[in-house]
Amino acid sequence: LTPDALDLETNLGQAVWLIAAFPTIAAYAYRAKAHYHLGHSLVLRYPDPEKGTAENLLGLIRRTGEYTNLEAETLDLALILHAEHGGGNNSSFVTHVVTSAFTDIYSSLAASILSLKGSRHGGANLRVMRQMDEIKKKTKNWRDAKQVGAYLEKIADRKAGDGTGLIYGLGHAVYTISDPLAKLLKEKAKMLAEANGRMDEFALYDTIETLAPGIIRQVHPSARDVCANVDLYSGFVYDMLGIPQDLYTPLFAVGRVVGW
Repeated sequence: LTPDALDLETNLGQAVWLIAAFPTIAAYAYRAKAHYHLGHSLVLRYPDPEKGTAENLLGLIRRTGEYTNLEAETLDLALILHAEHGGGNNSSFVTHVVTSAFTDIYSSLAASILSLKGSRHGGANLRVMRQMDEIKKKTKNWRDAKQVGAYLEKIADRKAGDGTGLIYGLGHAVYTISDPLAKLLKEKAKMLAEANGRMDEFALYDTIETLAPGIIRQVHPSARDVCANVDLYSGFVYDMLGIPQDLYTPLFAVGRVVGW
């Protein structure tokens, strides 16, 4: 397809091709890095046109190529939830701005990807995972809700965490009472946790979702109501799926490219 053409038919063809190609590009890029930089065997498979995006992704990134129905269903849901929800987020705004200059679709999506790469956008679930690791290490018993609550107070008071006072995975630009995306992904996270024997970790996430909004209001009285967002559970879900952290943001792009 002619890269610079701006007619509707060409753009539609390019868009469909890009949506279809993104999962394979992400998977092959990771497998190449795993081989050339991490010392893993180079395993490349052809995507199966009879399978969906989530099934192909799991089959391409895993050395065995095997996965369960629950794993494929969960990743499929995660990709749908990350697709698009209004156009006001950073990377989608970039898409609008760059496209308005009448550049080609490839340039527009390249700019959107670079925006998504930012830690305040596509890297949000990684910050959740780092904070979870800190809570596990710094509390004597992270299965004790009181100890977790006390540490969350320290994070909110800028005495722990990264010093920003932010409890990651909480807060949304639109939603305050509840985030429907987070609620849907939480259901699948629980099912995966049950299947993988990680219900104690799921309980930690649930405890944070329950306690953190009150703690934020207590430490910052002027703060508005907050709720859990989809990033609270997405990193945990990816971890249970055995997806390496290098692929967290590329997976976001695989889902979001449909909206872009």
